[in-house]
This record gives sequence, C-alpha cells and structure tokens, in this order.
Amino acid sequence: MDRPSASVTLLDGFGLDLPWRRPRPGGDELPRAVQRLVAHLCLSRRQTRAVTAGHLWPDLPEDHAHGCLRSALWRLRKAAPDLVEVSGDALRLATGVRVDVRDLDAWARRAVTPSTASGDVALPDAALLGDLLPGWYDDWVLLERERLRDLRMRGLEAVAARLTSLGRHGEALQAAHAAVRAEPLRESAHRMVVRIHLAEGNVAEAVRAYELFRTVLETELGVPPSEEMSRLLRHVPRIRRSLPPHSPALAGR
Repeated sequence: MDRPSASVTLLDGFGLDLPWRRPRPGGDELPRAVQRLVAHLCLSRRQTRAVTAGHLWPDLPEDHAHGCLRSALWRLRKAAPDLVEVSGDALRLATGVRVDVRDLDAWARRAVTPSTASGDVALPDAALLGDLLPGWYDDWVLLERERLRDLRMRGLEAVAARLTSLGRHGEALQAAHAAVRAEPLRESAHRMVVRIHLAEGNVAEAVRAYELFRTVLETELGVPPSEEMSRLLRHVPRIRRSLPPHSPALAGR
C-alpha cells in the first residue's frame, strides 16, 4: 500500500507535512537554510546545484555557497529522505509532493481560461488566499510573491465575471470582495463589484460600492476613479452631477 504524499505550504508561512512522521507545524524543526531550500525547489520545479546555491546564498563565494547547499541537502535528507530527487547535477522536489502554491497556480490558470467548463468555475480554497512566505525578503521570493499575487487577482476577477454571467451573483460577489480585500486600491476589482450589483438590479448597492471606492482612492492617492469606472453609473443622476461637464464618462447619455 502506497503511503500518503508529503505536502508543503508556502502561503501564509512555511510548513512541511510528512504524514508518515510526527507533524512539523510551521516547519519549526527544520533549520532556516533547509526551509529556504525546500521553498526554492517548490517554486523553481527543477534547478542545477549551481543555480540553486547562487540563488540561496548570493553573497557567498561560489565554493562556500556549494558547501552550504550540501549541508542543507544532508539535513533535509535526514528529516525527509524522500522529499527531494537528485539526478546528476539537477535537483527537484519529488514527484507527488503537494505544494499549495502549485494548487493556487493551477486554480488561477483554470479561472482565466475561457474554455473552462462552467462546473469548474469556483472560488479558491481560503488557504490559497494568503501571501507567499510573508517575512521572507529573498529576491526570488519577492518576484514570485508579486507574480502569484497578480495571478490570484486575475483569477478572482475572472471567476467573478464568469459567475456573474451564469447568474450566480452571490458567489460572484464573494470572489470580487476577496479581490478587493487583497488589493483595496485595485480599481478593476471594485469595478467588478459595481458590475455585479448592477447585474442584480441593485443600483443603490452599486452606487454605495462606487462611492466607497472613490473615498478610499481620494484619501489614499488624491485622485478620482477612472472614466471607465464612472461610466458604469453615468445613468445615475447623483453620479452624473459629480463628473466634469466634458467627461468622456458622460458620452452616450
């Protein structure tokens, strides 16, 4: 009988779960160098030893960085012998190890793919909404954190739009509000909230969402919403009166 697969969590903090061993909540039993090695392999899929050592210890001489990598690999093999596969000069996470970041990546790519069946349109699990390795400031983490954040936002907005088209407005609002909570100044997320309320016929809710965003935007950045945002509610007298006389948002009134 096959034993259950290991899993690694990187969203909202590092964690390693080895079902056949005593749990390691938060990966506390692993030295930080080993955590960084596991995280790097989770994010890079497959790398050479030289590239891995250079990314993890960029400020050290090459031979010293390779020594640190050998030490981290030795410690990792003691703690989790089957977690990493070594083939010649290449390193990669073992086949079958589950990684929450990869689950997020797969969900987001399904979400933004137009051909996805309607049954596959769903909000991500709450565990996939956290940031990548908060408190880690390695360059390779920062770049991946931004990529995942953008991918998650695009996925949430795409799911909200498709759920709206299916008439599943409650679920659509959940997706849109999740996007707003993640990025409070992202206008496209707020536009989606307004669109969903209008699709339901809730003009008052749409206006309230617009006014809330306008207040936040002016307070934080000192700028008004875009013409595209205002155009959504140009038919509402209260909003129309607040726009400049020659605003493009008034076109077609």
